[in-house]
Amino acid sequence: MKTFRDLLVWQKSMSFVTEIYAESKSFPKEETFGLTSQIRRSAVSIPSNISEGYGREGVNDYLRFLNIAIASLFELQTQLDRV
Repeated sequence: MKTFRDLLVWQKSMSFVTEIYAESKSFPKEETFGLTSQIRRSAVSIPSNISEGYGREGVNDYLRFLNIAIASLFELQTQLDRV
């Protein structure tokens, strides 16, 4: 594996971000700077933390960032329950 882009989990999370952006376009306009923005930030955080962890030194740092990515997914799940 040469780069984080080779990771299947990163590829799938990037596709998920694209889906989140497409779906959130239909959210109410009054939520643009509220829930819509937070949902998008949470979604983007998932592949961002996967890639950042991949670039860190050592397994412990990598695992820490994978845990942050998982936490962002849980955050996103909670936000989507509100929509």
